[in-house]
Amino acid sequence: MFYNKKLVAEKLRSWERYLLDYSLPSWNELPTFDLYMDQVIGLLTEYLDYLPHEDDYEKIVTPSAVNNYVRMKIMPAPNKKKYSRVHMAYLIMICTLKQSLNISIVRKMIPLDITEEEVRTIYSDFVQKHKAATYVFIEQIRRAAIHVLDPEDTDENPVGSFVSTVAVISGFSKLLTEKVTRLQNAGGPDAGNDAARKTTAQPTCK
Repeated sequence: MFYNKKLVAEKLRSWERYLLDYSLPSWNELPTFDLYMDQVIGLLTEYLDYLPHEDDYEKIVTPSAVNNYVRMKIMPAPNKKKYSRVHMAYLIMICTLKQSLNISIVRKMIPLDITEEEVRTIYSDFVQKHKAATYVFIEQIRRAAIHVLDPEDTDENPVGSFVSTVAVISGFSKLLTEKVTRLQNAGGPDAGNDAARKTTAQPTCK
């Protein structure tokens, strides 16, 4: 497969500059008044404009997707068809995480039926982690794309190698997230008692 190395290098540098300046909106930047669905979709498109746009792949989120998240109990239901700051926080986290994770995994990562203050804490931490992860990601890309970014490099297929490396990194990240979330609630306070009960219930072999 042919790639224009110069064009790809320019795109990588441009996206790096963009990501260095980009941040998810803070809790205090989210609207304090209730919103209708069309306003929610518009704001999410603005907040998450680093994600693929409609012209590239698909919309960041659609009204039917939001309704599905509510139906699947991944986020709270709206109040009389209006969405609050809490709903916006949930949607930003959901839309960000579902880019690489199955929605069933996303559901495990974001608690439901919690107070607004708890949502604020979780969301604020998510925003900080997102920014920190951005710097880690940029450094990974710099290393993976070293042959692409070097105009003097003579590698015959540097972009193809770069794409393969990034795909593998993405796969490992997804696998690790899934493995760790499966451990949710494992080894908790009652884990030892549960194990003891199971052991006791087993017939003794002689």
